[in-house]
Amino acid sequence: MIIVDNLSKSYGKQGLFDSISFKVNRKERVGVVGRNGHGKTTLFRMITGEEEPDAGTITKPRKYRIGYVEQWLKFTEPTVLAEAAKALPHDAHNEIWRVEKVLFGLGFAAADLEKRPTELSGGYQVRLNLAKVLVGDFQMLLLDEPSNYLDITSIRWLERFLAAWPGELLLITHDRSFMDNVVTHVLGIHRRKARKVEGDTGKYYEQIAAEEEIYEKTRINDERKMKEMDLFITRFRAKARLGGLVQSRVKSLEKMEKREKLEMIKTLEFAFAEKPSFQKYALDASEVSFSFTPDRPLIRNFSISVGARDRVFVIGRNGRGKTTLLRLIAGDLDPQSGQISSPQSVASGYFEQTHISTLTESNTVLEEIGSADPEGDPKRTRFIAGGMMFEGDDALKRIRVLSGGEKSRVLLGKLIATPLNLLLLDEPTNHLDIESNDALLEALEAFDGAVIMVTHNEMFLHALAERLVVFDNDDIVVYEGGYQRFLDRVGWRDEVMQGPIANLPPTVGSEERPKWTPKELRRLRSEVIADRSRVLRPLETRIAAIEKSVETHDASLRELNGELVKASEARQGSRVVEISKAMHQAKKTIDALLEELQPLSGEYEVKKAEFDARLRAFDEEGGSEV
Repeated sequence: MIIVDNLSKSYGKQGLFDSISFKVNRKERVGVVGRNGHGKTTLFRMITGEEEPDAGTITKPRKYRIGYVEQWLKFTEPTVLAEAAKALPHDAHNEIWRVEKVLFGLGFAAADLEKRPTELSGGYQVRLNLAKVLVGDFQMLLLDEPSNYLDITSIRWLERFLAAWPGELLLITHDRSFMDNVVTHVLGIHRRKARKVEGDTGKYYEQIAAEEEIYEKTRINDERKMKEMDLFITRFRAKARLGGLVQSRVKSLEKMEKREKLEMIKTLEFAFAEKPSFQKYALDASEVSFSFTPDRPLIRNFSISVGARDRVFVIGRNGRGKTTLLRLIAGDLDPQSGQISSPQSVASGYFEQTHISTLTESNTVLEEIGSADPEGDPKRTRFIAGGMMFEGDDALKRIRVLSGGEKSRVLLGKLIATPLNLLLLDEPTNHLDIESNDALLEALEAFDGAVIMVTHNEMFLHALAERLVVFDNDDIVVYEGGYQRFLDRVGWRDEVMQGPIANLPPTVGSEERPKWTPKELRRLRSEVIADRSRVLRPLETRIAAIEKSVETHDASLRELNGELVKASEARQGSRVVEISKAMHQAKKTIDALLEELQPLSGEYEVKKAEFDARLRAFDEEGGSEV
């Protein structure tokens, strides 16, 4: 546990904390929230001793071990596995399975374990540093944006790992869903004060909003009373017979504390300009294939038709082709086969982090955002810049002096300034805090056009996704339905790989089982998972397609029923006959689909149960705790 008492910190005129105090008790997992630049990372640096507070103390028990991810990438061992194993406690140096478990959970492949750490990409080197903290012998973890550089399956694994963490935890993340699934308490840094509440971020923000509403009502009421007292004192000060009442008002006025009006906190405001669309669909891709190297096709025979108001989310592990698919749709790349088309009335806007290089460095923020506004309205440009938190003189900054996060906000501003009916978004949440992510989610929900978005943020997936393009290993599947339905019916293949020795052969537990080397076990695991996918994936795809077709015909049946009532009331006999025939055909189609669905679902459940039983036995043999 740690105790923070009357901590203050400022940089020049910018105050971060003003006498904040809180405790982190045993086994508490605390999420730290606050807007960008309000001091979350500074607080971590003071807890680790990298920075000193201006005032106050941080008390920790003697020999209390705190783990945090080093920013410096310094590796000394010849392999990834050996580098991560270096962090094991001295009394557990032989428990390599713990290291493998964490590395696999964070997305390392079996072949990566024998690589030199310096051969890894920058993102995987950061993951390796994170792995060393997770396998170490610590009583508290300080994790600052640990989901950066992780893909969706690794984030889900880390979420489960941290939810089972037996010690204390302080967590900073912009992913609200991730935080809510992990923490027991929320510590908010707000208006240079800190408040800790039990529960999730929703409870914290509700409490802050309620308190500020009460404060503002009280402030307005106090101001009214003070004005009334001041007026009474001024009018009757000279009247001797009212002297007692006047003095009473004077004393009351002196005792009343003047409440300052709450400072308006800057926040991003999103409201995408919409271009009317008169088409039923926004985009059609047919048999699209693309690869950067002949031996590794990223996208093969991919097809999708996107409706004018669809919400399509592209998900999967990093490096599988999600960004490439979005670049193909945006026209940045040409497909090597197949075609992508949109009606002429479709106006698309594309957000991608590397596009900050397309900004004109010599332009001001206003000039850059204004260049995207076809009407060239300076008032609107100033309004959008303010919404992107470039107010006053900040809007006159040159692009070349902005940080990467600020340039991303300029890109978003340009999208907002452009009338669109198709949004293509590649990880737009990376540089946004929790409050800004909430604003973006609301804007996307209100947008009257189609959205195709790449994200690892499950809050957006649960809230908005209607269809999914799933990159899972070498497969690309269009899944009709929401994200929770996908998790319930299909799920992520990699999530069966929970232990370092997760997939032993079916004879697991028998005395005759041979001793397998780690390399053989990894091979067996891959074979089982590949077999599971080969058997179940076609069934999953067909079941999803049938269910979607049943829903479509059922909706059509309801429409026909409404038309039948209207035709009957209008005494349109021929129309009644026509609609009745269409309804009969729709019912026959639904019955046929349900007849096909029943045995398919039964076959799927039986085969899935067989694989689950095998994998469960493997997990039990691996027998390790998270």
